[in-house]
Amino acid sequence: MGRPAIVLLSGGLDSTTVLAIAKGQGYTPYALSFQYGQRHSVELEAAKRVAEAQGVARHVIADIDLRVFGGSALTSDIEVPKHDSLDHTNEGGVPITYVPARNTIFLSFALAYAETVNASDIFTGVTAVDYSGYPDCRPEYMDAYERMANLATRAGVEGTQKLKLHSPLIDMSKADIVREGLRLGVDYSITSSCYDPDEQGRACGRCETCLLRLKGFAEAGATDPVQYQDA
Repeated sequence: MGRPAIVLLSGGLDSTTVLAIAKGQGYTPYALSFQYGQRHSVELEAAKRVAEAQGVARHVIADIDLRVFGGSALTSDIEVPKHDSLDHTNEGGVPITYVPARNTIFLSFALAYAETVNASDIFTGVTAVDYSGYPDCRPEYMDAYERMANLATRAGVEGTQKLKLHSPLIDMSKADIVREGLRLGVDYSITSSCYDPDEQGRACGRCETCLLRLKGFAEAGATDPVQYQDA
C-alpha cells in the first residue's frame, strides 16, 4: 500500500484522469465527491463508477447544499448556457456556471478528510489552460490554499503533517489530459462532464464543458466514448 492521498472526484474527465495519475504515482487514493445541490446526479453516479473501476481505498460522498445560496446555473434555476462553438463562451468574463467559492469549500472538506486518514497529499483536477476561467482554478489560488492549509489543522501545527496540494493538470490542455488518461488506461466511457444532461444521462454537447471535452478528444486524435444527445 502506498501513502494515502485524498483525490477530489467529480466523475468528469479531469478528476478521473487525476485519480489515475495519483494511482500511477504509487498513492493509495481516498476519493471524495460531493452532493452539493447540483442540478443533476449524473456526474455523481459517474464518480461512483470511476471509484469502483479504479479501486480506491474508500469513496466518501459529502452531502452539502449550495442551493441555499444559489448564484450559479449549477445550483439554481438559471439556464445553463449553450453554444455551437467555443468562440463566444467566455465573452462575459467568469461564466454563470461558476459556483461561488466551490473549490474552497471542497478543498476544506478534503483537508479535514486528509487529517483523519493521515494523508499529507490532496489531488485536484483543476486546469488553467482549456478551462472556463473560474477564479478558483488559477495556480496562484492553489498555491495560496496550500499555504493556508498548513496553518489550519492540528496535524500541521503539531508537525505531523505537511500538506501538499497536487494539481497535475493545471498546465495541460484538454488534449494533453486525454492523451495522459488513455496512456494510463482510463475508461472515459464511464465518466460524465456535462452540465445539463438529459434524463437518460446523455451529454448535451453544447454546454461549455462538453465543448471543451470534445475539443480535447478531437485534438488528441481520439473519439469521446460517452453518448451525446445529437449522436
